[in-house]
Amino acid sequence: MKIVTLHNRVDPALLRDYIRENLDAGFAKHRSEQMHFDVGGEGNIIEISEPEFYGFLYRIEVQDSTLHITRSEHYVDDVNSLTVESVLNDLLGDLAGKPGTDLLQEG
Repeated sequence: MKIVTLHNRVDPALLRDYIRENLDAGFAKHRSEQMHFDVGGEGNIIEISEPEFYGFLYRIEVQDSTLHITRSEHYVDDVNSLTVESVLNDLLGDLAGKPGTDLLQEG
């Protein structure tokens, strides 16, 4: 699990929408290929999946300004999953603004 703080309280619904609107385009920019990711979840949970090849990839639990990010153990070294993680890092950095994000723990 990776724990990230954004230094600002996060509305899970707005974060879910932001990821939904930007993940596919960010992925295409990084990998120069198209792939569609489903971004769903309820309440303070955001789930990212790609049903055609992978299924579940990431689960984000929003706790005020802290995000608990869990990735599927089945695709840890897969280049597409790593690209999604890179895009998520970019999106979270953009959303946080200044002073940005801090990685609190990864394991």
